[in-house]
Amino acid sequence: MIRALIITGGSISIPFAKEYLKNQNFDLVIAVDSGLRAVKELSIPVSFIVGDFDSVPEEILEYYRKNSSESIFLEFNPMKDATDTQLALELAIEKGAMEIVLLGATGTRLDHTLANIHLLNISLKEHRKAYIIDEHNKIYLINENICITKEQLHGPYISLQPFTELVQKVTLQGFLYPLKDKDMNSYESLGISNEIIEEKAEIKLQSGILIVIEAKD
Repeated sequence: MIRALIITGGSISIPFAKEYLKNQNFDLVIAVDSGLRAVKELSIPVSFIVGDFDSVPEEILEYYRKNSSESIFLEFNPMKDATDTQLALELAIEKGAMEIVLLGATGTRLDHTLANIHLLNISLKEHRKAYIIDEHNKIYLINENICITKEQLHGPYISLQPFTELVQKVTLQGFLYPLKDKDMNSYESLGISNEIIEEKAEIKLQSGILIVIEAKD
């Protein structure tokens, strides 16, 4: 299975990223515009460098142009209809990635954070797993039943928010606040800040898409 890492230009805790990447293996690494700064700090090889390069410092860009012959540059016009992160995600899918991790996809720009969460649906439609991960959160979308192991959680809290207007017949087993065949609406906060209390927990749904956020303070 091909695994891809996308490092984009949001907020990245370098100590967290270093610790996270210690136990991860990726076949494909894509740096997105100013995410190249984090790539340089992390000292990891990069397969593709993607973007319109309107936010990455020129000296870092030039460093990689001169010293990274194994990296393929894909430069885009700033006047485009998709974000650099979307282009990187589509590239990862095109290259056959079945699991995609995005670092730097959250941060102070709420518009970009929301857009990046919505971009996860591109992967979902293509039957690929995609996760946005930062120091405090692991975010992904589901449209089918899943089992979660407590010891593998990113943090002690787990929140479920409808991505579609309605998610029908949601059942939660192994949770502090269980549900049984409950319809969840996108304008309600029913699924926020739950906890898993058993070794394994299940999320079941009949239709719709849920945003799953594994979180820690």
